[in-house]
Amino acid sequence: MNLDHISGDPVEHVLTHADGTRRRVYVTSIEKPYPHGKLIVSRTDTAGIITQCNQSFVDMSGYAREELIGQPHSLLRHPGMPAAAFRDLWDTVKAGHQWHGYVKNLRKDGGHYWVHAAVVPNIRNGEIVGYTSVRREPSREHVAAAELQYREMNGQ
Repeated sequence: MNLDHISGDPVEHVLTHADGTRRRVYVTSIEKPYPHGKLIVSRTDTAGIITQCNQSFVDMSGYAREELIGQPHSLLRHPGMPAAAFRDLWDTVKAGHQWHGYVKNLRKDGGHYWVHAAVVPNIRNGEIVGYTSVRREPSREHVAAAELQYREMNGQ
C-alpha cells in the first residue's frame, strides 16, 4: 500500500463499520487546527453517502471533492471515535431529530481535526431524503471533555 499521502509517523488501525465492512486506516497524532470563522457543510443521502460538500469540507478533510462525492461519510471516521457516538447520531437523525456533538474526524493524510457538528434530517413530503451536517469550530475546553469521554467509552 502506498502511504505517500500520510504525514508523520502513522499507526495502522482497522475500523469495523455498523454494516460490518472493515477498512484499514493510518493515523498520526497531527491535528489540523479548525479554520476560525469557517463552516464545514456536507449533505448525504439516507445511507450516509456524500452528495454535496463545501470547500471548507474539502480543505479540512485533505481529499479532493471528486474523492468525497459518492463515498460514505464514514470515510472520515477516526478510530478514536466510539461506535456508540455514531449509533446515537444515526438513531437521532433517523427518528427525524437534530443531533449535535463533538466529533474527531480523520484526514486523508492521517491527521485529524475536531468539529462541533449539528446534523439535521432533510425532510420532503414527510419523508427523510437525506441529512445535512454543519460543523463549526469547537472550543478547546469542549474538545478536552469529549476526548476524555470518548476514551472512557472506548475503555481506555
